[in-house]
This record gives sequence, C-alpha cells and structure tokens, in this order.
Amino acid sequence: MQKLSEQEIIHRIESGQTFECEPLDGSFLLKIESYTPVVCAAVHAGNKFRTSLIAKCALLDEERLYEEDPFTDQLIQAMPITLIAQDSRYEYDLNRPIANCIYTKAWGKEVWQRKLSTKERNESTKKHKAFYRVLDALVHKIEQLFSAALIIDVHSYNHLRRDEETPTFNIGTEQIDLDRWQSVIDLSLDKLSKINLPNMPVSAHENAVFYGRGYMISHINSRFQNSLVLPLEVKKVFMDELSGEAYPLVMQSLSQQFKECLVEISAFFSRRFTSIKRTRKSGILTEKMDPAIVKVDRALYQLAKGLETLLYINPINIPAERKQFFKCNGNYHPQFRYRQLDIDPYQFKEQLYRLPVDTIRDPSIQSLYRDVVDGLSEKISLLVKAGRPDFLYESLKYYGEPSQIDEQNARFLLHASGLDDADQTHVTTDDLIGQMKLAASEWGMSCRVETSTKLVASAMVSNSRKAVMVAKNLSISATEARALVHHELGVHMATTLNAANQRLKVFSLGLPGNTLTQEGLAILNEYHSGNMTLKRLQGLGLRVLAVREMLNHSDFRHTFSFLVEDHHLSQDEAFKLAVRVHRGGGFTKDYLYLNGVRIALDLYKTQNIKNLYAGKTGFSYLPIINEMVDRQLVSIPEHLPHFLKNPAPVSPVLEYLIGCIQPSSWYNTTAYNTRDTKAA
Repeated sequence: MQKLSEQEIIHRIESGQTFECEPLDGSFLLKIESYTPVVCAAVHAGNKFRTSLIAKCALLDEERLYEEDPFTDQLIQAMPITLIAQDSRYEYDLNRPIANCIYTKAWGKEVWQRKLSTKERNESTKKHKAFYRVLDALVHKIEQLFSAALIIDVHSYNHLRRDEETPTFNIGTEQIDLDRWQSVIDLSLDKLSKINLPNMPVSAHENAVFYGRGYMISHINSRFQNSLVLPLEVKKVFMDELSGEAYPLVMQSLSQQFKECLVEISAFFSRRFTSIKRTRKSGILTEKMDPAIVKVDRALYQLAKGLETLLYINPINIPAERKQFFKCNGNYHPQFRYRQLDIDPYQFKEQLYRLPVDTIRDPSIQSLYRDVVDGLSEKISLLVKAGRPDFLYESLKYYGEPSQIDEQNARFLLHASGLDDADQTHVTTDDLIGQMKLAASEWGMSCRVETSTKLVASAMVSNSRKAVMVAKNLSISATEARALVHHELGVHMATTLNAANQRLKVFSLGLPGNTLTQEGLAILNEYHSGNMTLKRLQGLGLRVLAVREMLNHSDFRHTFSFLVEDHHLSQDEAFKLAVRVHRGGGFTKDYLYLNGVRIALDLYKTQNIKNLYAGKTGFSYLPIINEMVDRQLVSIPEHLPHFLKNPAPVSPVLEYLIGCIQPSSWYNTTAYNTRDTKAA
C-alpha cells in the first residue's frame, strides 16, 4: 500500500486521479477506483492503537474490540470509493467532534489509567482533523462532478446486552432533512429488509436503536448543501460479539447482499439527485479489474487446466468390451478400463484451498471463485474414484439423481407419437466432419475437427485442444447431423472459443452448473435451429430412465435389457446408452439434459441470455456475469448461436412437447452442483 502525505492525497483528489493509499501515519485507508457520487465510510472498523498509549490505557484489547466495529470495512470493500479508519475509536473517535473525540470514560468504564499529556492528545486530534480534511476534499470534488454526494456511514452494534428486540439494520435520521431525502431512506429500508441471512429473521428500521447523532453527519451538513450522510448501523449478527470472531457463512451472505443494496441505493440516488440521470446499477461499480481477482484466477487456471471429466470417465477399451458383450449374447458384465489420473488429489485440494480467494474485494465475485474451488475439489474426488465401487457415490454428490418430476417428463415424452421422422438420408463420419469444417469456416471458428475411436457419444468437444471429435463409423440422419453441428459447434465450441478470449480463465475451467447450462443451451440450439426431432427428445427421456435403472439395479446387463425389451432400442443403441450411464461405475450426468433445456428455454423467453455464452457458465451466475460484462471485466461473447437473432420455425407439436417439460424441483433448491466438459 502506497503512503502519501495529506497534501498529496488532497491534490490527487482535486485533480480527479484514481488511486489507493494510506496517509503517512497509517490512520486510514482511502480507495478511489473511479469517481461516482457515493462514498462508503467505516470510521470504527480500525483497532490500531499507538504503542505509546497502550501502557496508559485501562482497557484490555478484548474490551476495546467489543465496542469497535470489526468487519464493517469488508461490507463496503466492493464499492469504488471507500474511506476506512484503521485507528481504534479509543484513541480518537471520528464520529465525535474534535472537542471530545478522546474518551475519558466509555460505556461506564474508565479508558485511561493515567491522564494523557497535551502532546499525546494533540497527536490524536491531528489525525482526526486530517481525516475530515480529506473527506471534505472528496465530497467537494464529488459535488463538483455530480452536483450531489451520498456518504454511507456504516457502523455495527452490540445487541446481546439489550433486552428488547432490535433490528438487523438501523438508519438514524434525526439529522437528515426528510423533506428532501425521504425517498432515499424509504428505498434503503426496503432493500435492507429484503436481505436473507441464514437461520435468522431480518428487519430494517428507522431510529429504532440509534438516531444518527454522530459527528460525521453533523460535519457534512454544516459544510455541504447537496450531500446526504446515511448513518447505517448493522447488528453484529455476522460475528460473535463477545469473542470478536466472524461467522464466515453469515458474513459471506451478508457481504454479497449488502453490496447489492449499496449499489441499488447508490443508483437511485444518482438518478434522482445528481447530474447523472441515467445510471445502471453496474455503472456504480468500477470497471477496473481488482488485481486480487487476476492473481487468484491465474493460479487457479495453472492448477486446474486440462482437468476434463470425460477424458478420465470414458472407458479406453469400449470396442473390446463391446465385442465380448455381444459374443456372450449380453450375459457379460463389461470390465471397462480408464485413463490413469496424473494428479495427486490430496496435493490438488491442498493447493486449491490455499488460493487467496478471500483477498477478492467484491463479495459476489469472491463467492463465484469460492464456488469454483469447491466444485473443482468435488470434481477431483469424482475422477479419482473412476472404475472403483464408490464412484457412484461421488457421481451422486456431484450431479445428483433424477427427481420424480424428471422421470415424469421422460415418460411423458416417450408416450408421444404422431411425428414421423421422415429423414432417411444417411450421413457418415466423413460427411459429418465435412459439415463441421464448413460450418466452422462460415462461423469464423478456428478449431480442429477429428475422428476418435474412444467416444461414448457421437461427437464431443475437447476444450483444452479446441477440437470437435467425431466418433468413427457413424451412420446418422441428415437432421441428426445438422443437430450435432449446432450442438457441438454452435454452443460447446462457441463457448470454448469465447472463454479463450476472456481475461479471466475461470470461464474456461467452468463455473458450477456448467454441465446443466451447456447441455441446456446446446439442446435449445438444436431446437431453435430447426433440427430437433421427436426421436431426439425421446432419446433424452430414455437417458433419464436409464440413469434411474442404473441406480436401482447397478447392473449393466439389466440396463441393456431394459432399453432393448421395454423401449425397443437396437442392440447397438442400447449398448451405447448403457455405457453412458454405467461408465466410471455409475455416471448420473445424463439425466440433466431435459431439465437443462427447460431452464434454458424459460430464461430465453424472459431475459437476454447472450452472456451465458461468454464461456463455460452456469445459469445461476447469469446476474453476476451480466454485471461483470457491464463493468467490462468480462468480454461480450463473440461467437453466438444464430437462433438468438433468427430462430427457425419449429413444429407446433415439438413446441407443445418441450413446453410441457416441467423444471425439476431441484432446479429451484440447489446451487447447480454440476460442472463438466460436454458431449451430445
């Protein structure tokens, strides 16, 4: 952290520079990432105490900490302008006037064993004055730029010693001109009251505990006509107020939602009271990339790049086991073998959880990286079990299993009839490769198209190699071939290439939920490109039921017989699908496809889904991805499916059938615990 003199700090503010610093005495931290109408302050967040004063202080460290406001700096750190005190309020209280900013007695306790000298008092009050001179310069600059300023003055309070019920958030309005600023108060209370915290009620009230009688608002009111100070108290529900230890899960949840509230309040204030009449919420936040994000992202990518699930889950001896299975007339349990994992899982996890994710200031982006780290840890636990008895348990942890709604959707589609797939044209592997190469050229995609003998699917994309791999000896219809082109190239390769263009490589590794999302978007592309068939929909339904049969019976032969005898698949098709769901030792991923397309279609109908193609994204992360695109932290995706602008006509029957697919209840209650490479 650079140290600057007070004069240099004020000079930089007056000249409109962005910078981050602390004064030479280290008494506060100032961060200006961009100039906006809003300053967020935490004047009681600090606990530094001059060494020369410690011997004179009558209070223990724990007693001082109890009345300080730890972690309030974390609540505001995502905002572009922050002013955070580092000194303890027991040295001098920035929320009291200069005349009595040094306590003699506080909360019924004597603060000093020996009286402070005039020199010692002057050294403390000098820092108090400097803080407010810097704040004045900052507010003056903001009023020059935007005609008005909002200062959000964040504190926290102890509640265990109170007998009465107290609100989670309290705004003190006694010194606020309510005729002028009431709309800001109302919006703030409304947004704060809608925060959800784990295992506790949340409320927001005005003047219920504190009345806003502090010095900061008095100081600003006496000097600036167009600035509002919002004194905001947060109950210490995010920590053990007696020990001073944070509750990490509550803190993470609060930080994310508190940031959203601050952004909403700031955007409203900007539109209503400043010279900026059009302000998007994302416009409040900085477009400058936090160096901590880049550091974590690079380290994460170096650690996890190339970790493609299907590379380790697809058997390497399928042709030999297929031959043996049919030689025994289906009375044989295939003995699949798998590629060796060249990663030490313990070391991998150890390095994952050592990444300094907590240094990322924006709580939403920090949470995203936390989720990715957790997901990669779960992925390595899955891969290390490939071919072993407990693989199925890891697969269930990672992907889940079909719900009753998923199975009902599958059976509904399998009962449908009346659509004849009249396309009898046969397309070979070489034909499909030609179509893929032509489409890649027309769509401006720089990628390879290759054949492979090790695929369970007809085709798949290798993210690390930027290659579409096509199975050997294919014989499919022309419609199926076109669908594969739009599925593999139009979505999986498009998102691979878009991810490669991103500065943040987390979009190449994949966000939580990217399997569900990628497959949902890919099937949606088949549908809107005019290449969806009833046979394809029913095939997706059969995958759901095949997963259920695998879970119920854990027998490859039973799954094969179920598909042949109950659903009249050819022996070749039944073997392929049985391999899909039994590979690794029981792979539940395939039930996700139907649910994914339902979610993708719902989102497509209600909002712009373009940014889901920025890389290997997840449905549940669309809001933060949109924000990051708006802030230019994530690039707008270059390669997009053509249907987003010009969807092809679809059969009314298919439209009805897809419309009848019900989202799984799991969609609404989980965090999309699915992450992976894709195969159609």
